[in-house]
Amino acid sequence: MPNFKSIDSEWTRRKLLTTGTAGILGMSLPQLLAVETSSAALGSAAAKRVIVILEQGGLSHIDTWDPKPDAVAEHRSPFRPISTTVPGMQFTSLLPRTARIAHKLAVVRSMHHNKGGADAHPNGTQYALSGAHPSSILEMPDVGSVVSLLMGANNPSLPPYVMIPGNSEQAAETRTGFLPKSMSVFKTGGSDLSNQKWEVADLLARVDNSGSRLNNRQQLLESLDHRFASDLDKAGLHGMDRFYEQAFNSLTSQEVAHAFDLSQESENLRDAYGRGHRGSCYLLGRRLLEAGVRFVTIDVRWPLTSETPGGFNLNWDHHDLIYTPGSCGTVRDKAGGEGRYGIGHWVMMGSTDRAFAALVHDLDERGLLDETLVCFISEFGRTPRLNKFAGRDHWTNAYSIAFAGAKTPGGQIIGESDRDGGYVVSQAYTPEDYATSIYEKLGVDRSLPLFTSAQRPVHFGHLGQPIAELF
Repeated sequence: MPNFKSIDSEWTRRKLLTTGTAGILGMSLPQLLAVETSSAALGSAAAKRVIVILEQGGLSHIDTWDPKPDAVAEHRSPFRPISTTVPGMQFTSLLPRTARIAHKLAVVRSMHHNKGGADAHPNGTQYALSGAHPSSILEMPDVGSVVSLLMGANNPSLPPYVMIPGNSEQAAETRTGFLPKSMSVFKTGGSDLSNQKWEVADLLARVDNSGSRLNNRQQLLESLDHRFASDLDKAGLHGMDRFYEQAFNSLTSQEVAHAFDLSQESENLRDAYGRGHRGSCYLLGRRLLEAGVRFVTIDVRWPLTSETPGGFNLNWDHHDLIYTPGSCGTVRDKAGGEGRYGIGHWVMMGSTDRAFAALVHDLDERGLLDETLVCFISEFGRTPRLNKFAGRDHWTNAYSIAFAGAKTPGGQIIGESDRDGGYVVSQAYTPEDYATSIYEKLGVDRSLPLFTSAQRPVHFGHLGQPIAELF
């Protein structure tokens, strides 16, 4: 993936355009101008990097961020409100560790979808990733892809936009839209990152292609380019060589291998994040931010293991038996919640609470939180009423997300849902507002459009307004 900020001084914008290299890089003149403008704005931005925790499946807001102790008894959550480090700010008892960092958090309890058509997991996830309703005539790219285009990476050996691990069915909802495919998210893969044998796919050289053999192949490529290219082709080849150079940098860089090596972390810190897949994913996210990745998305669910029988789809889609202490069952019972464990189980909210609190604290301890925007999101919430299968169904009329870092005022609740958590009653916000807030935190100039391959201007982030309380 091209790192536009790393284009050396020899290759000025004029030279890129006159040689055609800009086209090979997937950039038009307007996009180059947008890159230049956004790069200039970066110095004054509150955020230099973003990490999105996408706990996909429709996390129940009334069981976590937005407790409703006065709800009707037969539909009330069994997880009671608990105090936090902020007087009057309460979460449920499923978030005891997160409650200790509440003074660093801004929780938006008034998220909703203001139009239909994004109430299933695929289109809901696409909505969350792009901040653009999936019913749009033109398919819009992920926020991470837009940021990749306009800001590039801090480290030329690493992709600017990474998803960890990116192997669930909803991870397929990532989009580049009308942007070049070079803006695609890089997915690390890995069903269980806590496994000591796990290593990132595609960024590390295969054993049989490492060392001198890889160097010999690079020299052979350079020799062939030089020998067979005409003068007219050399400009284009020089542009393509930038891709090859970046690929070789990634495959040979010790820094890349180090960034993905969780064994570099202390045993105490591994414990703090939680042993297991989720804690490892969150910890890897922090390592990649520290190594120079601009935009990280964590899309994680616990793997099926011998310790979790029946847990073959451990996301938050709790259509049945949401409060069971173990497995929700393995046989479809018309509700669609099979393959899950109850929300209160360790592999569900227990591991999430631990990993999220550790991530925020760790970023803060390392001096990274001030310039890192942390977003905890889900594609929608769950119904305020239990269904006949003792579960909660998809709900887009009210749900919660949370933010930390990048000079976000912490210790605040933004917006309100009604007594049952069914509808927003104040300060209503949408996924468009969420995406616009990310762009605003990064200092991206939303007045400048992006362009399709046919040079059609497309505005982005203009259908929402920044969530004012985050600034």
